[in-house]
Amino acid sequence: MSASRQPAVPGSRPLLSRDRKALWVSTCGLTLLLAVVPSIAQDSKKKPAPTDTKRETVAKPMTEKQRKQKEARLKKELETPWKKWQNEDVAYIITDEERKAFKQFQTDEEREQFVESFWLRRDPTPDTVENEYKEEHYRRIAYANEHYASGIPGWKADRGRIYITFGPADEIESHPSGGSYQRPAAEGGGETSTYPFEDWRYRYIEGIGNDVMIEFVDPTMTGEYRMTMDPSEKDALLYVPNAGLTLSEQMGLSTKTARFQRTDGTHLGTPLGGTPASMNQFTRLEQFAKLQKAPPIKFKDLEAVVNTRITFNILPMLVRIDYVRVTETSVLANITVQFENKDLQFQSKEGLQKSVINMLGRITTMTRRPVTNFEKALEINIAPEMLSRVTSQRSIYQQSVPLAPGRYRLNVVAKDVIGGNLNNYEIALDVPHFDEEKLASSSLILADTIEKLPTKSIGGGMFAIGDTKVRPRLGDKFSRDEKMGIYLQVYNFLPDEKTQKPNGAIGYEISKVGATEKVLEFSEEVSTIPNASANQVTIEKLLPLKNLLPGTYTLRVKATDRKANQTLQQQTNFTVN
Repeated sequence: MSASRQPAVPGSRPLLSRDRKALWVSTCGLTLLLAVVPSIAQDSKKKPAPTDTKRETVAKPMTEKQRKQKEARLKKELETPWKKWQNEDVAYIITDEERKAFKQFQTDEEREQFVESFWLRRDPTPDTVENEYKEEHYRRIAYANEHYASGIPGWKADRGRIYITFGPADEIESHPSGGSYQRPAAEGGGETSTYPFEDWRYRYIEGIGNDVMIEFVDPTMTGEYRMTMDPSEKDALLYVPNAGLTLSEQMGLSTKTARFQRTDGTHLGTPLGGTPASMNQFTRLEQFAKLQKAPPIKFKDLEAVVNTRITFNILPMLVRIDYVRVTETSVLANITVQFENKDLQFQSKEGLQKSVINMLGRITTMTRRPVTNFEKALEINIAPEMLSRVTSQRSIYQQSVPLAPGRYRLNVVAKDVIGGNLNNYEIALDVPHFDEEKLASSSLILADTIEKLPTKSIGGGMFAIGDTKVRPRLGDKFSRDEKMGIYLQVYNFLPDEKTQKPNGAIGYEISKVGATEKVLEFSEEVSTIPNASANQVTIEKLLPLKNLLPGTYTLRVKATDRKANQTLQQQTNFTVN
């Protein structure tokens, strides 16, 4: 059956369509209407109320129990289509982690977003509109319902489950009517009569192995085949004395009674030539268990996407992106992540208090094509007596990624290994293009540290921009006893023809948010800034904050190129505590 004949169920598309929602709302409205009509009919049978305009009928307020029952009914009604998606549509391919996450959602919007990410994570070609995995999955459901139904829908049958999960078998040996059957040597040999059965062979199943044999038996003769670990289950003469004997039993080397004394969970006869590895009881049990699990996700390009909508057990974190020019066609994106240590879980180990955060960053195009990724394990190991002090501090990490100008998508996923809390921060990266003919600038960075690096550390390590260490203050909050760092690169001043030096000025202005009065204002000539050139002017300032009252302020930095008659302004807010 083609994918177009798949059942119209929630999850068969990334988002519920407008018409589906309208039908569902109408159904809910009908339910509410039917609940109201009996009360109206009942009221109409009552005697007319006395014609006393001063008396009013006041509805009896619901009890707490009634209110909870009403909320439970409404919640059950709302969750019904999503339960169908979870328990039917993707019952065999959803992982335990995904199922747990899905149960935590409270709104349809969260569920819709999760379903979209669920299918996107499995899409083998995320840069195309079609999702081949999803289309194939619903084709398999339609096929299973058409070919494997008996007293139950085909998708519920064992053959349907295996077909939906792993696809069509490479070889199928079918005995739809049972009958005479010559046993293989591994099952003891000899001739017997069988119930209907099928043997499916897969050359390879990821996570299970090569040459996987799966047997289905229909002992009730109703068309409902069951997957079995015991090849003797198909033997219709198993319980008939002296019938369907194995070769060993025919030669008197064994008895049929011995089959029922086996301890490996089967009633097979003695195999000829020894037990093959595939018939080992532990091998069969392991394969049977693995066939019950969701298949591994083959396409891991978007491994983090499935977590983008998980909103329970959030690990608080701040993420900041700054852009610094490298060349006209290359920009350095500095991705900074910060955690409050009080939000982390610590565990005592070997006399120390330890905390571990695993972090994964992934940059893709807007069509989800992978560009680059980075991983980092952040560890804190401290003495127990230092725990209270460390929990009042922050942990900060930075990754620098060179990118071509354009628009990208960034996901930063972090998990507290000990506490189990996680978070995924998703944001669009608008990497700027620096036109060589125009005055331009890097991001305006407010930092808690600006200092020159040792010669051996220039250009490497976290927070390094050229020969300077610039550690951003995420959240832009400072205390009055600190100095606020100001870092900015300004590019493309028009050089003087004679001196080849820039002719311009940099102005600084600080004003309190909501007020017109300027708290601080000064400027400096570009020529006085160390190492300034027409190509690049680097501003590195440390501003004492002791004279600023607590509050929120706006910092404006204005660059003026007198030669080219161009101006450029960058501004940002900061808070003084």
